[in-house]
Amino acid sequence: MLNPMIGMPQGAEWLVILAIVVLVFGAAKLPDLARGTGQALRIFKAETKGLRDDEERADAPRVVEHTTER
Repeated sequence: MLNPMIGMPQGAEWLVILAIVVLVFGAAKLPDLARGTGQALRIFKAETKGLRDDEERADAPRVVEHTTER
């Protein structure tokens, strides 16, 4: 059972979290931090898509064609 005191941050809590992030990293570093996070997410998404595609290809039945020409 979830404790009602613990949950997702709301309104003012997000502002406090944002203020702490700005204090810790500095305003100049935030764009670089966001850019790096975006790149990491794009790479992760591409890799997981590649794994799914590989798995689907491995599960697909293979068609073998035989020729009777000699």
